[in-house]
Amino acid sequence: MMKKLTDICDIQYGYAFDSACFTEDCSYPPLVRIRDVKRGFSETYYSGEYPEEYVLHAGDLLVGMDGEFNIARWKSRDALLNQRVCKLTAKEGTSEEYLRFAMVKALKAIEDKTAFVTVKHLSAKELNKLELDIPSIEEQNLRADRLLKLEKINFLCEETLKQLDELVKSRFVEMFGDPVQNPFGWSTRPLLEMGYCKNGMNFHTGDHGIEMHCLGVGDFKDYSIIDETNHLPIVSLNEAPPEESMLQDGDIVFVRSNGNKALVGRCLVVYPRSTPTTYSGFCIRYRLTSDEVNIIYLLRVLKTDSMRERMAGRGANIQNLNQQIISTLNIPIPPLELQEQFAAFVAQVDKLKVAA
Repeated sequence: MMKKLTDICDIQYGYAFDSACFTEDCSYPPLVRIRDVKRGFSETYYSGEYPEEYVLHAGDLLVGMDGEFNIARWKSRDALLNQRVCKLTAKEGTSEEYLRFAMVKALKAIEDKTAFVTVKHLSAKELNKLELDIPSIEEQNLRADRLLKLEKINFLCEETLKQLDELVKSRFVEMFGDPVQNPFGWSTRPLLEMGYCKNGMNFHTGDHGIEMHCLGVGDFKDYSIIDETNHLPIVSLNEAPPEESMLQDGDIVFVRSNGNKALVGRCLVVYPRSTPTTYSGFCIRYRLTSDEVNIIYLLRVLKTDSMRERMAGRGANIQNLNQQIISTLNIPIPPLELQEQFAAFVAQVDKLKVAA
């Protein structure tokens, strides 16, 4: 049976706390902001007065209403519910765990329908009119129990992937050291002497335009390598992008601009093969033209913490990566044979990741 969200749970929207009272002093209560919903903790605290009804407790069900529409339980100590975050409390006859899983699907559907060229916003109006399939409480509990078991299996798989990523990082350091410190004394080349960059375009979308795959900021969270098997979102454009805005095999794409500084500079390599694929205006593409470096080696150089620090954005609010910053990056050039040995190692690890 389809029921309105407002009929099966109470929705409490966050309060507009005074940013002048934001602090890093952890003796004050934490303030839950958009970026804190999924991770379940906050590093921002609030030193001012606040209404008691906006105090959250561990286990409360929260929804982020900007960017990615995440839903998760609060995992930390009592905190304050900030604006653009809301709390859901199931009413009698509704399993809150079932509600959580049902909302994951519903929120993803809303997110996918939101234009990729803007920062995505979830409105109270959309939530208030949202309808979910709500079976009997017995069926809700049965489905939630099954999904909880699958969620635990998924968590273990994600932990395996993290460990494999750490294995690749360790192998890189063992073979090449930190690329900024360059302890082996390899010769270096500026990144832009070995290739060139092109900013993404802010396309005009339409319901009956030209459809193609588009790499956006949201696709950087899961992958280091994207090929035709990764199902990128399809956008409908009013006109075909110019050839220079189409991705080719071996292109490296960076997050160029985002409100979350931690995302700026994140990069991946793409292999679209014959699938027409473009990239968002919040990204910047690098195309290698030199045969001095292996693309997988280069990708890992650009993913190191020291290189990411070199790419840290300059903006006060929206952080930005530009070609001027990229021009300052110097890449160590070890023997190509050594680079290819590392690339072969990464390929083997990637097979384990696919299995996981």
